[in-house]
Amino acid sequence: MKASVIGASGYGGIELIRLLSNHPDFELQAIYSSSKENVPVTEDYPHLAEICPLPLTKIDPVAIKETSDVVFLAVPSGIATELAPQLAGGHAKVVDLSGDLRLKETDDYKKWYKKEPADRAFIADAVYGLTEWNRENVKTAKVLSNPGCFPTAALLGLAPVVKNNLIDMKNIVIDAKSGVSGAGRGLSPLVHFAEMNDNFRIYKVNEHQHIPEIEQQLAWWNKDTAPITFSTHLLPVSRGIMATMYAPLTSAMTTEEVYALYVETYKNDPFVRVRPSKQFPGIKEVAGSNFCDISVDVDTRTNRLVIVSVIDNLVKGAAGQAIQNANLMFNFDEASGLKGFPMYP
Repeated sequence: MKASVIGASGYGGIELIRLLSNHPDFELQAIYSSSKENVPVTEDYPHLAEICPLPLTKIDPVAIKETSDVVFLAVPSGIATELAPQLAGGHAKVVDLSGDLRLKETDDYKKWYKKEPADRAFIADAVYGLTEWNRENVKTAKVLSNPGCFPTAALLGLAPVVKNNLIDMKNIVIDAKSGVSGAGRGLSPLVHFAEMNDNFRIYKVNEHQHIPEIEQQLAWWNKDTAPITFSTHLLPVSRGIMATMYAPLTSAMTTEEVYALYVETYKNDPFVRVRPSKQFPGIKEVAGSNFCDISVDVDTRTNRLVIVSVIDNLVKGAAGQAIQNANLMFNFDEASGLKGFPMYP
């Protein structure tokens, strides 16, 4: 199957190139950029020398949809709003890694992304690709909206207890930290070396655009969902996300009981690893991989459940999950091209 990547000059696009270059079922046949034309990708990324000989090409939706079986949109929010509808409706299937198709309520998109949304009917038809929890709909999707990196980590961690109504849905706190690659390749004081080295900072307090995405999915799972408290921080590392969730249990449970629930829930999911009791994951333990590692612990003094979830923001939080979804969309092995283990140390 011929795959194209639009937005190939960004970190998400480069990660797609890395994973697709070794994929047994998808052939990376073209890469596109809005800012460069007929420029070798190695000009910006020398590490791809003799690995990816393709030049960056100007975006032409008509040509792309005619020559591709699947198109990955690794573009900033606001761009897929126009591009995705132009690419859809023909032969090619579309996987959008931006946030443009995630929120079903267009007013929410306007509020949180500060941009004009795509057509409401088009958004309604886009399948939300949290793979482990929407697998059957992903299989038949023509247009897929890939989840955000923070929502992926948080939702995979929360899902078993939310769906089983085991926590107070009005009192969920998510404390999340990300490596600076999550902010993209564009220059800003926030990710400048002198600002982030030996530093740790909170950002987008109570206004992160992933808040409504998380709340939307939680509400689909549990009607008692209320607004969450969600805080994001930047770590002075390149990649990785750790999301720590706190919520009171609705009834007394032991760590062992919660752990057993998670093991049973994810026993058939190849990329979710539930850690044994008191073995809490670090972001290095999933770096470069499509794994999500989860640990749970009950604080019996407060009857509060603590859930720790770690992913690589560029793989399971972006390109890896996009390919995992594309595998299902084309009836390939879900883990095809994604079986590499984490890079450590």
